Amino acid sequence: MPEMKKLLSLFILSLMLLMSGCSQHTDCNTISEDIESQFNAGNFEALPALTDSLRKCCPEEQDLTGKADSLVEISHRVSLDFSLTRQQVIERLGSYKIDTNAELTGVWEKENWLECLVINGEKRYFNRTASNLRLLNLFHDEKEKRDEMISNDPDMIFRKNHVSGVIGNSSQGSQPVMPVDVVITYSLTVNPDAVPEGETIRCWLPFPKESNIRQKEVKLISASAENYIIAPDSTVHRTIYMEGKSRKGEAAIFRVSFSFRSYARYFDPSEIKAMPYNKNSVLYKKYTTEQLPQICFTENVKRAADSITSQNDPPAEIVRKIYMWFKENIPWTGALEYSIMPNIPEYVIRNRRGDCGMQTLLFMSMLRYKGIPVRWQSGWMVPPGAENLHDWCEVYFEGTGWVPCDISYDLQPSENTQIREFYLSGIDSYRMIVNDGIAGSLFPSKTFMRSEPYDFQRGEVEWSGGNLYFDKWDYDIEIKYQK
Repeated sequence: MPEMKKLLSLFILSLMLLMSGCSQHTDCNTISEDIESQFNAGNFEALPALTDSLRKCCPEEQDLTGKADSLVEISHRVSLDFSLTRQQVIERLGSYKIDTNAELTGVWEKENWLECLVINGEKRYFNRTASNLRLLNLFHDEKEKRDEMISNDPDMIFRKNHVSGVIGNSSQGSQPVMPVDVVITYSLTVNPDAVPEGETIRCWLPFPKESNIRQKEVKLISASAENYIIAPDSTVHRTIYMEGKSRKGEAAIFRVSFSFRSYARYFDPSEIKAMPYNKNSVLYKKYTTEQLPQICFTENVKRAADSITSQNDPPAEIVRKIYMWFKENIPWTGALEYSIMPNIPEYVIRNRRGDCGMQTLLFMSMLRYKGIPVRWQSGWMVPPGAENLHDWCEVYFEGTGWVPCDISYDLQPSENTQIREFYLSGIDSYRMIVNDGIAGSLFPSKTFMRSEPYDFQRGEVEWSGGNLYFDKWDYDIEIKYQK
């Protein structure tokens, strides 16, 4: 196999560098470029040896060695996401009763519906590619079946009834309504021996924000560590920080309990004012700019936004048109880890799919490009029995203020237009807001590369030897509702 011969040659080169030492004429940039080239080619097994060679030959080039270390780490993350063989994918597709003849699978791979990479000379498939293919088939080819499944889903029935109540209680304006008192116990468990015995483990857990009008009365109930630090509410990511010692053969558990009151809010679209923006304001400038790489005005983003909207559309109509475009073109699917995606909006446009955060980042990029202020919001969705990580946003209208908008919660199965389009300008009571932006700094600051560099929902963990990625720990959330 040509890929394996290439990989073997690379191993030989790496070993020669390690064994022979470094010539004083060694070009550090050349080694660094070789590492990047092999990373892009999927030759991950060679990266550690080449990185060691770079560190040995160029000890003063910390920028280059840091970049190489990051590529080694990202290659590990990619390998975890793309771990399935073709046979394993075929078996999983069979469990969904999806025909898997060679012609069909070839078409699906060409369309990237069966997402795969060549890693170390072998084709590997994304762990969620089978379930994603099922979702794509439902969206494109079985819409009636999909609509029926959604309409009969108990979680959707609960949501629709709740949304109807929110709209009814918002008839006198757009103030927060229908509060829900929530008690959450959140725990993070580090695998036994993931960290050497006696080492200090640093852990950041999610903690609810207090500055949003929809989330109030935040109270800490307990924390598993005595010396904890709650991040200021002004931070992008609200966290509670703890430390603990690693013990041989034992899991390290970090736990926090807290309560808060969450409100729903609904803005009647007919009452959103169409006032011109103050384009000189700090707010307007901040929330209409790019935040690279994940909020961006690429040519594809601009072309898509311009094709959907008209030049003279008022802001609310631009938001509506783009929202509806998503409903017809971008189905929800399971996502790769964000840290291995160099440009999420481009991925969504190219592949026409994405999870809640991926859709939100493209949605925000398109709106900001069109001159409409929009800000990120995320944390957890916490309806009874359907809790999960979740991302959404808020759109700013001059004269109205910040209006919640959930691009991936979709249109609701209802003949009533207000209920059907509720999440275009409303949000339910079952949310926990942890973040009001992306890619902020943790508090206290984190030393090593984060497991999730843009969002913060599950937690982050590290020790003096480096970051602990998601495969080294697990998390759990327990929710109670107070009456």
